[in-house]
Amino acid sequence: MGVLGLGTMGSGIAQTALESGIEVFAVELNDELLSKGAARVKDGLERRVRSGKLSSGKSSSLLSSLSLSTDISSFRNCDIIVEAVFENAETKSSALASIGRIAGEGTIVASNTSSISITLLSKGLKYPGNFIGMHFFNPVPVMKLLELVRGYLTTNETVEKAKSIGEKMGKEVVEVRDYPGFVSNRVLMPMINEAAFALMEGIARKEDIDRVMKLGMNHPMGPLELADFIGVDVCLDIMNVLYSGFKDPKYRPCPLLVNMVNAGRTGRKSGEGFYKY
Repeated sequence: MGVLGLGTMGSGIAQTALESGIEVFAVELNDELLSKGAARVKDGLERRVRSGKLSSGKSSSLLSSLSLSTDISSFRNCDIIVEAVFENAETKSSALASIGRIAGEGTIVASNTSSISITLLSKGLKYPGNFIGMHFFNPVPVMKLLELVRGYLTTNETVEKAKSIGEKMGKEVVEVRDYPGFVSNRVLMPMINEAAFALMEGIARKEDIDRVMKLGMNHPMGPLELADFIGVDVCLDIMNVLYSGFKDPKYRPCPLLVNMVNAGRTGRKSGEGFYKY
């Protein structure tokens, strides 16, 4: 498996693949990002050792199956290449175009997008039938779901191969069609958006909005707390994808989300979002 991008998602995908017995070739833009990504994979495996789910010897053995490079041509002999770069259509299209130049006719190319159209992203690929969405969830080694997104041109063979790989990685695979937000974010993000509207309109305090969903709906995390975990900016981006994709006012992003992102309060990663960290 080739993994392009070793951020939070890419490193999690790489770690999970390694634990599943899959050899991984990881590529980043430069040596600094590559080093940070490799450290994330190593830290993830060490957490598994501390939790008793992996022996230290096995962890070292798995790391020996991870190849690191800044040269995308190292993907040339991969059976599947997973793009896991920043969630932006232009960024992903550029990354996929680079992958497309070296991917063979039998290579599956997948995007770990959470909301961007698979059909749109397939435009720059020589073999669009081999392209599919593989939406993993954060943290990848823990979350069981894999949302498999079939683009308009994706072949049945590609779907079956990607499903088999996902199951080998220990995931429960759900196949969905290529419409804005797929299923996960089409359902989740409007809930987060409405929670932001409820806060903006003064219906309840942020803590109480989250308590209602945790205690009344048995959610492990309230929607505003979850927005901070995901990234308020990511939530806003996905709402904009839904709004522009469906042209339906029910997906209009809450102005509070816009203001928070403009102020740099994007959640845990910035130290403050709906809550302080």
